[in-house]
Amino acid sequence: MNNRGQTFFFAIIVAVVIFAFGMLILNFMKDDITTVTGTSALDCNNQTITDGTKVVCLGMDLTIPYFFLLVLSAAGGIIAAKLAL
Repeated sequence: MNNRGQTFFFAIIVAVVIFAFGMLILNFMKDDITTVTGTSALDCNNQTITDGTKVVCLGMDLTIPYFFLLVLSAAGGIIAAKLAL
């Protein structure tokens, strides 16, 4: 196997590890975000909260999709960088 094939295979392995680790962390993040947006902390389901609290609740709800995109782009970037060589 040539050197280019070895580095590409290694990049795929690293990308899979990053993706798996990111998906494992996602479950822990989901529990924490549920706790933060619950009635004991931000109370995001309440209609009488201030506008600032609504923005914080929106930011907390966007954490999971942004983290998912970050993990996908990191894993894809490693593979794309090895393809460009």
